[in-house]
Amino acid sequence: MATLSSAAAPFTAMRDGERFRYRTGWGIFAHAGEVIIEAHRDTLEGRPVFRITTQISSRGVVRGLYTFDNRGELVIDEASGRILQAAESGRAGSKKQGSLTVFDYERGVARHTDEERPHRNREFTLPHGDPIDLISALIQTREWRAQIGDRREALVYFGRDLYPIVLRADGKETVRTPAGSMETLRLVPSMEREEPRGVFRKGGEIKVWVSEREPRLPVQMQLKLNFGSALLTLIEHRIEPRSKPATAAVPTQGK
Repeated sequence: MATLSSAAAPFTAMRDGERFRYRTGWGIFAHAGEVIIEAHRDTLEGRPVFRITTQISSRGVVRGLYTFDNRGELVIDEASGRILQAAESGRAGSKKQGSLTVFDYERGVARHTDEERPHRNREFTLPHGDPIDLISALIQTREWRAQIGDRREALVYFGRDLYPIVLRADGKETVRTPAGSMETLRLVPSMEREEPRGVFRKGGEIKVWVSEREPRLPVQMQLKLNFGSALLTLIEHRIEPRSKPATAAVPTQGK
């Protein structure tokens, strides 16, 4: 069993122009929503960065009951893989959402500003490590040629907080996807060094299944909370760099 640390390193979780589209199931609703994750190279104050956008929307019957639209944008330094900024906007039912977190590594602090709920504004000290967002950390596991029992440590940002987590290669499993059955490596992140909080509180659990065949895609993710579980299934994956002609979609089954 090996334990590795996710130290500062070039950002390689996603490629320029890469796009993942997931169907979200919730309880009895097989198509409760949709999640689209995209990555594009850009510059910020002359520095090469990646902009990672995540769009989450309710769909079908669920949308008739509860309208949810959320757009998150992360700015990640390409050279170090560190988050520089994290923004969020959208609407949950009748409530608007809007926030910005700026990471100041020279001062060793992060400033979170919530436009709709100023009482949630906070400045917090950055712990030792190189923060990466939770979604990128999960997607980046496809580059991890792990054996069952291997572990990797990471400091992840999610929901205005930082979590020291351990990603554990939990086992192998055959997963049914729209592209057919796939052999996958199941990975489970958890908090071990600190009292569980945020999504990990009260038995909260996250799992990700990464296909073992190239291009080793995260074909399924599961988020389990105390009020239910969401299952994300990959239904589309492609790479279309903005600076180059669009390439053909990469088949999910890796053929």
